[in-house]
Amino acid sequence: MGVSASKFLVATSALLLAASGACAATLDIVKEKGFLQCGVNTGSAGFASPNDKGEWAGFDVDYCRAVAAAILGDGTKVKFTPLSSKDRFTALQSGEIDVLIRNTTWTLSRDTQGFDFTGVNYYDGQGFMINGKKLTGITSALQLSGATICLQAGTTTELNVADYFKANRMEYNPVVFEKLEEVNNAYDSGRCDVYTDDRASLHSIRLRLASTADHIVLPEIISKEPLGPAVRQGDPQWADIIRWTHYALLTAEELGITKANVDEMVKSESPEIRRVLGQEQNTKLGTDLGLTNDWVVNMVRAVGNYGEIFDRDLGAGSRLKIDRGINALWTKGGLQYPMPIR
Repeated sequence: MGVSASKFLVATSALLLAASGACAATLDIVKEKGFLQCGVNTGSAGFASPNDKGEWAGFDVDYCRAVAAAILGDGTKVKFTPLSSKDRFTALQSGEIDVLIRNTTWTLSRDTQGFDFTGVNYYDGQGFMINGKKLTGITSALQLSGATICLQAGTTTELNVADYFKANRMEYNPVVFEKLEEVNNAYDSGRCDVYTDDRASLHSIRLRLASTADHIVLPEIISKEPLGPAVRQGDPQWADIIRWTHYALLTAEELGITKANVDEMVKSESPEIRRVLGQEQNTKLGTDLGLTNDWVVNMVRAVGNYGEIFDRDLGAGSRLKIDRGINALWTKGGLQYPMPIR
């Protein structure tokens, strides 16, 4: 019995090691392919959608490009896989994509079912949008009892709405669709009274409606929606690369390193800037990740820092005009706080 048990333990250990080795190959796979396969939204203005030239653009898209630049030195070496809410985790688990960067909420259940979230790149919350001409006099979500509400399947919004209406002793009629386009069309055609989603997404969707000015995003925020990249569990090096890509973008903003000045900043005499940009003689922070020591330089050259990405895709420089709010740096009263690159 002791011999059998020993053989079993040896065999089990071998299998675990083999599985670990297979899971830990993402960086090598990306380098061998020569491009990053990034899972994104099927079409959410500001986060991920094709622009007028048919090129993918948006906040999440720029994060994909930042990862590609960090690994391959070129932010254009990325291919995008548009995924519905329902299909996104299957695509990640199966290896169809290398990383999921698709305005996805970090929750306990998701974090314990084969996935690891690597940080929060956008703090959001669920809200409600109505057609002000159709529902006159409505200024609060607490006035929505009996409303028909459009929802997308496979999202946290379904549970959040159920909890909110139950807690406030209100009734509602859910109309659930699998695809985002179906939800948009149903709401725009008047099939639903209310559209609920993350507030940033509501601002994005509002731009695509037939009469943008008629639609109002109500003030209530009914949930916490910490959005961020997700990877498969079992590959700590890959998780570190995605995690520190986010922190490096924040750190670049914190230090004033921009797309326009990064080539000058590499000449800085500041020890911190030199360390972050891989210019210190004994610095090997990049190689510790499996990257080159100029990985941050390559990222900022490709997409700029976090503030530049936010402004271009979601903020003042975009059509959405979303305020930084709690997504401001911690030094400016926000929640975005990068871990030290040292």
